Parts: sequence; structure tokens; C-alpha cells
Amino acid sequence: MSTVLIVPVALALDAWLGEPKRFHPLVGFGNMALAIEQLIYANSKKNGSYTVMLLVIPPVACVAFAQIVFEFPIIDIAVLYFAIGWKSLTIHAKQVKAALQDDNLVAARQYVGYLVSRDTTEMDSIGITKGTIESVLENGNDAIFGALFWFVVAGAPGAVAYRLVNTLDAMWGYRNTRYRQFGWAAARLDDCMNYIPARLTAFSYALMGNVRTALSCWREQGSVWKSPNAGPVMASGAGSLNLSLGGPACYHGKLENRIILGTTRTPEIGDIDMALRLIQRTLLFWIVIIVIGVWGSEHLAFF
Repeated sequence: MSTVLIVPVALALDAWLGEPKRFHPLVGFGNMALAIEQLIYANSKKNGSYTVMLLVIPPVACVAFAQIVFEFPIIDIAVLYFAIGWKSLTIHAKQVKAALQDDNLVAARQYVGYLVSRDTTEMDSIGITKGTIESVLENGNDAIFGALFWFVVAGAPGAVAYRLVNTLDAMWGYRNTRYRQFGWAAARLDDCMNYIPARLTAFSYALMGNVRTALSCWREQGSVWKSPNAGPVMASGAGSLNLSLGGPACYHGKLENRIILGTTRTPEIGDIDMALRLIQRTLLFWIVIIVIGVWGSEHLAFF
């Protein structure tokens, strides 16, 4: 079964089943990473690098070996299904939207807390809406398009490596006292693996919305955002949707004066659905490109 069939099957499984409520491999991996961190933590780049290799290389090797054992691509389908978080992202975003529509800020703050790492206890409706849309755009790359890119480029082992590194970066990629050195390897490796996918995602967001504004925002704002990969993705997405994102936000009790991304239009509750529809259009676009690319490469190889 070729990539042309594996990708739609995995996406269909995600749309149908969503993330497993119990025994999700990434959750298990995260728990294992926490346990190993407690055992061998030392505040040094070398220790962090060894820990990343210890956690990432064995699962990737196991997946590669399993592919050899099983001729039918059940491993590929399962890996891509577990790597993608499309339905989960949609559900979380819609929970926030529903709570905001009910004027239930307590619930909205709780739900947006599942999506963002910033402090949510004092967020107002606009801040919650912004945070949700920012998460939808950024996680569109991390939980969907980045995984698809690495699956197409390097198969199931590539998708596994990408999602494991992405998980470690989410856990350790903080510039604080504990993780500035230890989390350096996870953060830099995630930056490297996301460099191309993030820019392909940013370009796709632009094509699927307000093209000129998105490209302008990406060019002028993306490079000055605190993350080298999230910046282009969020700036392009904000411009594509004609929204104002970014701005001041509180992290771990400290206010960060983030730059403004996108345009000047303040997001409204209904814009959460607009962001989700942008993800859907972009995903359809990627599927078409993958099909054309694989079909073209197969026919060129034939000739």
C-alpha cells in the first residue's frame, strides 16, 4: 500500500476515532521521559543530549524493524494515526468556543489551558480566543503537517522521530533555570526538524486564505517571533485569516511583551471556526499535493 493510500486511511482513522482515551503512545512516552529525567537529570547540554538519544533512537529503531517484519503496512498506518492530532485539536478548540458562547469564562479558561502553556487564570474573552487560534495554527504544524511531512520524507520512522522530539521539546524546551541546559538538545533538534515543515505550513496557510497579507505578515513578523518556526506559521496564519494575534501574555507568572502578529482586526469567537476551516483546507491541499507527487514520481520511475 503506497503513501497515497496510507495517508488518507490514517487521517480517516483520526477523524473517526480521535486520540485514544487510554494508552496513547505519546502519553506513555511522555511519562517515561519524566521518569528517566528524574533518574539521570543533570543541568548540562551533554546530559540532555544523551537523554534525547536514549529516548528517541530505540523507538525509531523498533518501528523500522517492525516494518521489515510486517509486509502489510499496518505499522505505517498505526504510526501516522497516532502521530496526527487533527480531531483532538478540533475538539479542544470547539470546547473553548462553546464555553465562550455560553459566557462561561471559568470553563473557557480551563479548556484553553489544555492548548496553551501560558497562564490562563486572568484571561478575558479576547485573550482566550487569541490563545485558542494561536494554538490551532501552531499545532496545525506540530500535530498534523509536520508529521505528514516527515512521514512522506522518511516513512514511519521519520514520523515517530518527529513526534517524539516534538514531545520532548514541549516538556523540556524552556529557557528557565532547570531546562536552559538540559533541554537545549530537544529544543534545537525540534527547531531543525521543524524548519522545512513550518515554512511549508506557513506557505500553505497563505495559499488557502488572504495570500498577499499572509505573505507580508510572514516576511515582516515571522522572523522576530520568539520561536524561529512558530513565528512564520502563526504570522502567516494570522495574515491569512486577517486577524491580530500575539501581544502581551503571562507565562509562569511573568508578563511577556510578545509582538503583534497579523493585521489589526481583533479576533471574535467565530474566528475559532475560521482557523479550524483553514486547517481543513490546508490539509486537503496537502493530500492533493502528496497524491500528485507520489503519482508523478512513480510514473517517472516507470519511464
